[in-house]
Amino acid sequence: MLRTTVTSIFLVLLINNAAPADEISYDVVIYGGTSSGVAAAVQARRMGKSTIVIEPGKHLGGLTSGGLGMTDSGNKAVIGGIAREFYQRVKKHYDEPSSWKFERRDGYPLYRAAEDAMWTFEPHVAERIFEQLVTEHDIPVVREQRLNRETGVRKRGQRIASITMESGEIYRGRMFIDATYEGDLMAAANVTYTVGRESNSMYGETLNGVQKRENTHNHRFPVHVDPYVVPGDPASGLLPGIHGDPPGEEGAGDDRVQAYCFRMCMSNVASNSVPFPKPNEYDVQRFELLLRTLEAGDLRFPMHPAMMPNGKTDTNNSGAFSTDNIGMNYDYPDASYERRDAIIAEHETYQKGFMWTLANHPRVPEEIRDEMAGWGLAADEFVETGHWPHQLYIREARRMVSDYVTTESDCRRTRVAEDSVGMGSYNMDSHNVQRYVSPAGFAMNEGDVQASPGGAYSISYRSLVPKKGECENLLVPVCLSSSHIAYGSIRMEPVFMILGQSAATAAVLSIEESVPVQQLDYARLKARLLADKQVVEWSQAPVREAIRIDPRSLAGIVLDDDAMEQTGLWVSSTSSDHFIGTRYWHDGNAGQGTKSVRFRYTPQASGDAEIRLAYTANHNRATNVSVSIDVAGKSTQAVVDQRKAPPIGGAFISLGVFKLRQDQLVTITVSNAGANGYVIADAVQIVPVQ
Repeated sequence: MLRTTVTSIFLVLLINNAAPADEISYDVVIYGGTSSGVAAAVQARRMGKSTIVIEPGKHLGGLTSGGLGMTDSGNKAVIGGIAREFYQRVKKHYDEPSSWKFERRDGYPLYRAAEDAMWTFEPHVAERIFEQLVTEHDIPVVREQRLNRETGVRKRGQRIASITMESGEIYRGRMFIDATYEGDLMAAANVTYTVGRESNSMYGETLNGVQKRENTHNHRFPVHVDPYVVPGDPASGLLPGIHGDPPGEEGAGDDRVQAYCFRMCMSNVASNSVPFPKPNEYDVQRFELLLRTLEAGDLRFPMHPAMMPNGKTDTNNSGAFSTDNIGMNYDYPDASYERRDAIIAEHETYQKGFMWTLANHPRVPEEIRDEMAGWGLAADEFVETGHWPHQLYIREARRMVSDYVTTESDCRRTRVAEDSVGMGSYNMDSHNVQRYVSPAGFAMNEGDVQASPGGAYSISYRSLVPKKGECENLLVPVCLSSSHIAYGSIRMEPVFMILGQSAATAAVLSIEESVPVQQLDYARLKARLLADKQVVEWSQAPVREAIRIDPRSLAGIVLDDDAMEQTGLWVSSTSSDHFIGTRYWHDGNAGQGTKSVRFRYTPQASGDAEIRLAYTANHNRATNVSVSIDVAGKSTQAVVDQRKAPPIGGAFISLGVFKLRQDQLVTITVSNAGANGYVIADAVQIVPVQ
């Protein structure tokens, strides 16, 4: 649905040639101190223009300093300019031995001395770098100033003249950049935007709109879970978080928004962790669906704690019921500040309650409670907010609708923008959007999509500027013009930094040429971007991407993530080559004897079959990985040396040929018991033998 603000045109298009004496004027006014906003400000100053960052909250960096330390980047070779400088500063920080307070530098697998940049980091490190950048470039930052969204945008014709905060502070500028996650300045300037998911038919896409995909993603319910307050009784009502309406037709558009969560920074260092707090508003009924899911046999660890330096994590959603607060954010994009604050508070209550339940509730299986006992919130992070992140992960809010809408076709490079200002390469990634009742009467999640674009793609300059005729001096590098599913790939923090720098470059050049942003000479823009080490073309970055193997290209039956049951904490990775699907898993070289991965398969027919195990080889792997193959009640043990390259297709090793029996369960278990290095769990292949 296309939207414009309902504010009266007489309130927005105020004409006033005389500026009050207390108004402050800048060349480039940036609203939003996100990573994109900081990158934009640095670029404007480097090009010799005055600028200011107006941040509605207290902190700079948005999600990058708010807990998202596991950089979602795709091909890192296309990250250039100020964005790469940021990650190079991260690396420089961790080059110092003094930065490693709670673990040894050579024990952290994602620190690589020979690389120029580092892509994982602690929240306080990121925030410190952003503060250093604005200090070094003498950039004024105004904090806790929120735009007056009703009457705060004053325009002269098609140009913003000034913006007014709720406090009454007024900021005049020649150019404006909206670097917020919500697109508040864009909307208040009466620029066309949309919220929700387009239908597949709107832009000729395949991954937009309703995507039930009930048996294809990792964040589904692999077991049957009753959704009713009284099991089996629809008249008793639905459990919290489930709605009773149909999910919609496959590929149809709607106004729903993918789920938000907090990216928690947890710690497994006892001296640097605090227990998960029980929120004052805790309601155990909110987690009845979680408890039933666990009791039904879905024993996957219900979150993904990616390891950061010093025993900390960037913890993300994983599984059917996890940190994502599905369906509780639909009104956030257009909501008032007061309503947004309430939504954020509800998300905090939900996620704190979720963590407390996993750690303490007696109905949670003991193995998960034991795993939770080793974790707490990092005591030296987010100190002023009780160790809780100060930024909710707004995965998607408003999206501008401009003369160029970036779509799935751009991501797949079947359409290539001729005016590229940066590149994306991450998966087209949408988290679940809704939780509903299936026709069979069970809880279902909908909306999760994880589809690789197959490489880096260009992002059009036209997607950063409003339609011609709407606003001549505004650029929007975060809530840019994009379809829902394309935004799922673009919405990564490195890309936001890239686009923030490009937006500021365009703003400065538009000032110098005295032209609307829509009429800027792209050749001149491109030349400056390249001079500033931005990457705008694939030919500039012919660096090999990790080799992934599509399970659909393999013979027989392939058991990957959806067939994997994990015991203990396993960490996903894409660092090595020849893995199956979208990722592989490792045990972190920790907790030997407490972690295992189990693959289950029930044959539809009897016959001989070769069973193969996939892993990625490396010098730090275990040479003695224990594997158990249970077929028709008979158990066979194997030991795999994962330092040696798998001999079958560079991905698999044979565990032997076994006689399978129809409808008799086959189980393959990989354990880290006694392992003398990292244990890898990727996939299992079952190939019939004629």
